[in-house]
Amino acid sequence: MLAALVSVAAWSGLAEASLIAVVVGGVSMVGAWVLRVFDRRRVLVVAAVAVVLVVVAGWRGDVERAGLVPERSGAFEGWVQVIDDPQPLRSSTRVIVEVDGQRFESFVRGRAAQIRVGEWRAGQWVSMSGTRRTLDVDRVSRVGWQHVVGEFDIEWASDVYDGSAVARASNRVRAAIERAAADLPDDDGALFRGLVIGDDRDQPWEMIDRFRASGLSHLTAVSGQNVSFVLAAAGPLLTRLRAGPRWALTLGLIAWFVAITRFEPSIVRAGVMAGLSATAFAIGRERAPVRILALAVIGLLILDPLLVWSVGFWLSVGATFGVSALGPPLAARLAIVDPTGVLALPIGVTLGAQIGVALPSLLVFGRLPLVSIPANLLAVPVAGAVMLLGLPLGLLAGWCPPLAPVLMAPFRFGTRWVDTVARIGERLEPDPPAQVIGWIVVAIIVSGVVVIADRRSPGDRGDPVAPGQTGESHGDPSAHR
Repeated sequence: MLAALVSVAAWSGLAEASLIAVVVGGVSMVGAWVLRVFDRRRVLVVAAVAVVLVVVAGWRGDVERAGLVPERSGAFEGWVQVIDDPQPLRSSTRVIVEVDGQRFESFVRGRAAQIRVGEWRAGQWVSMSGTRRTLDVDRVSRVGWQHVVGEFDIEWASDVYDGSAVARASNRVRAAIERAAADLPDDDGALFRGLVIGDDRDQPWEMIDRFRASGLSHLTAVSGQNVSFVLAAAGPLLTRLRAGPRWALTLGLIAWFVAITRFEPSIVRAGVMAGLSATAFAIGRERAPVRILALAVIGLLILDPLLVWSVGFWLSVGATFGVSALGPPLAARLAIVDPTGVLALPIGVTLGAQIGVALPSLLVFGRLPLVSIPANLLAVPVAGAVMLLGLPLGLLAGWCPPLAPVLMAPFRFGTRWVDTVARIGERLEPDPPAQVIGWIVVAIIVSGVVVIADRRSPGDRGDPVAPGQTGESHGDPSAHR
């Protein structure tokens, strides 16, 4: 509840946040007085913390939105920093650059210019000349979460400097994955890079469209589950360390992966959750996924309230909430038709994730693919294997090219399987009237199973544990979606 209030406050601003804070404080004081069964002091302390967080979130939201205006406009000549890898669009290439401490977006057109700009990488410095312009209100609302304040029309660009040590190291890792992916045919290499490090620059629009139509778009770019797989891959090493070094190495590994994936909102959310979970594990505190998710959302929105405008952030939060809070109960009830739990658990987790992303998907994309349930059941296990093994083997293949054909051979099957599921899902997805009817049928069936399961005594049904609920496997204290 507090995470939801902070989200609303960050989105609305200080005035509305103050009103929310007054309501929260008033209700808490009345509750502490009326509900004597609770510790009044604790209720009032929690309420005071909630009021402070809500007000701070509203204030931070106003401050950050007020900063989405260029401090200077007009001509500029000098060094600018590339903030993110250039993104090819249908008729241009978009690149975000930082000019005098503020971020601007540039759209480069013309094949020769696009090829040159496409070679730039995040963290590099480029000497260029251009003109800074303001954005219209509608555009600011769409790109504000990236802290973009205006548009920069590039006139010419020349020298390139590789940037800081962190930027150079991250770019070397991504370059090694690119070399390894080049050994895969057709568009499989582009999909491999998207699954492993979130590099979706070269994915064709047809691929993006079919993954969206089949409900698999979360696989075409890096997502929170990649963090879990990275920690799982490092599990054999982490389990051999003592508590202190293990905690430090875990946080370092998380920070490293967040950096090479360009600080995408979903990865930042997952990284913060993983860090909180690892810290809680180290000090022996409770690690309930929903509570950690709430803490991560509150902390991130106070630090960067513009994340409230990021669709990717809310899809990630919704999916995580669905998997953590809804998936296990659904799986436990579905076990009445699948006592082994072999299908009950993945179906329950998939349904939970779909419920979690339903609202942002419908509001932003206007659709919630019906085939997403079977498509995720078929594609996610194989995509997970690619994510788990793709980073270590891809790096080895990129750094030792003679081994690339052997090391990358299994990923030909993996990426082709995932893409084939998306192709079939796109073809089988029904039109909106039939799609709505299909979801109604699914809801009726699931509701019926839940009702029947709840009528049975709790001891008659098993409660399968969803992935990431214990975080104990492989010594990984932070396995979250």
